Amino acid sequence: MKITRFGVSVPDELLQKFDRIIEEKGYVNRSEAIRDMMRDFIVRHEWEQGEGEVAGTITMVYNHDEAEVVKELLDLQHDYLNEIISSIHVHMDEHNCLEVIIVKGKANRIKEIADRLLSLKGVKHGKLVVTGTGKELV
Repeated sequence: MKITRFGVSVPDELLQKFDRIIEEKGYVNRSEAIRDMMRDFIVRHEWEQGEGEVAGTITMVYNHDEAEVVKELLDLQHDYLNEIISSIHVHMDEHNCLEVIIVKGKANRIKEIADRLLSLKGVKHGKLVVTGTGKELV
């Protein structure tokens, strides 16, 4: 892999804040922190465009006592067999469950899955978290 050096001009105050944060996070140098920021920027752009391949998790808490939520969750997961890799189900208490669904596929399709799952009646809270699949992340 070829490495290219380039310069960046920033105000001193911005650089000082940046250096404090990368030190807190344990980066060994600015270059590695900037590479991570660039990767995140690329993933977010591809996500917004809906064309790139992403991987991620859909995490939700739901009340399993709600009328049809469990059946609908299972039916939706069967509708997306090509994108849903795995799921983890945890009983939080006698009424609430935590479900983590691991997904991989085209960004627009993953967003569609998350929207459908998270909008179900009985889902109390949920979140989609995506990342690149590694192919686009040099």
